[in-house]
Amino acid sequence: FYRAWHDGEIFFLNLLRLWRLWRVSEFFKRLEKDTRFSYFWTRLLKLLGVIVFAVHSAGCFYYWLARHHKTPANTWIGTAVEDFKHRSVWLCYTYSIYWSIVTLTTVGYGDLHAVNTGEKIFNMIYMLFNIGLTAYTIGNMTNLVVHAAVRTFAMSYKQEEVLQDLPKAIRSSIAQHLFRRTVEKSYLFNGVSEDLVSQLVSDMKAEYFPPKVEIILQNEIPTDFYILVSGAVDLLTYKNGTEQVFLSKLGAADMAGEIGVIFNIPQPFTVRTKRLSQVVRISHHHFKQMIQPQGEDGKIIIANFMKYLQGLKEDVLQEIPFLTELLADQNQKPTEQNEEQQNRETLESQDANPEGRTGTSSLPGESTIRVIIHGHHPSEGTSSDRLGKLVYLPDSLQDLFNLAEKKFGKRGSTILMADGSKVEELNVLRENDHLFVV
Repeated sequence: FYRAWHDGEIFFLNLLRLWRLWRVSEFFKRLEKDTRFSYFWTRLLKLLGVIVFAVHSAGCFYYWLARHHKTPANTWIGTAVEDFKHRSVWLCYTYSIYWSIVTLTTVGYGDLHAVNTGEKIFNMIYMLFNIGLTAYTIGNMTNLVVHAAVRTFAMSYKQEEVLQDLPKAIRSSIAQHLFRRTVEKSYLFNGVSEDLVSQLVSDMKAEYFPPKVEIILQNEIPTDFYILVSGAVDLLTYKNGTEQVFLSKLGAADMAGEIGVIFNIPQPFTVRTKRLSQVVRISHHHFKQMIQPQGEDGKIIIANFMKYLQGLKEDVLQEIPFLTELLADQNQKPTEQNEEQQNRETLESQDANPEGRTGTSSLPGESTIRVIIHGHHPSEGTSSDRLGKLVYLPDSLQDLFNLAEKKFGKRGSTILMADGSKVEELNVLRENDHLFVV
């Protein structure tokens, strides 16, 4: 009976043992639901097991077809190995597994190929099966990668959803615990009052960004700036719209986008995450509302901001044309007058419109405004080699002519607006108007 079981007609009853595979499948299902084990690695191990089982089963069955053929030499392995029935089983197994893997990966070297009709039929069935197995494997691998990315966004949504369901007082306490220390470490709010920090932190929103994602795009309207809680981001700029230039790396407690918000100019840099990063966002409008009533805190913030600008690298300053000249003008003014005036002027935050223009000042008592002067006619355009100069508007037209002569090396006699209209009085000008001295 033993011989009949292994070599006789009832040999195929051994296939009933494959029912044990159902237990293996159930085992992996339990592991995938067990929080003590990584879902990613459990799923990956299951996929690897399916592939190994398919390769092994196909190789063994292919060898079985050759061994039970009436003419051993007229088989796929008989043409490569003479008298293979009397050779080592491991040698034959190596040949069969080699054929199975080559066929599964669709390489098909052709050194081992079907010879008789039975082998050709099995080859066709196996290749059709491989189409489904390949699709199954690729689909599951894609699902694992997407699952990891979706989990990052789900983390932020879940945290925000939980916070929204809590009372405002509890939300504020949680925000103070999570983000207060980070805000206090940031350079812009160094030394400000406890009340201002509490007001800012209480309304902050945390966001998560996976690696290689742009948080801020160059030249976009400045609606928000960010404080990095954890992770790392790169500060980038683009030359001629395509060439990417790395400027610096930002870490925890560093800020991004504040230059565009405070100066109310298009964002000068692109900010891209290096790895999974958590940031807190402060909106332009909310920042303006918090700062305007705080006179002393406003002076501290502007002092911190100007100190930060003076410490920027040369390659960063070159990306903001007016910044170098603005810092030079600040150094030329008396220290006492400069401190009080600049605290008011730089805190002048305007709501950005879709065209990127700014409105009038909302701070009471503001008399000095900034304008951009050009040394050519407005019809000649503003190309990259004819960038304007950001200056403080003088008290008279004569002073403006003198300033333009100093900046451009030639004296003009007429001041025109961008639409060609002539400027007769300075008190009709607005913040960031473009003036053409010809």
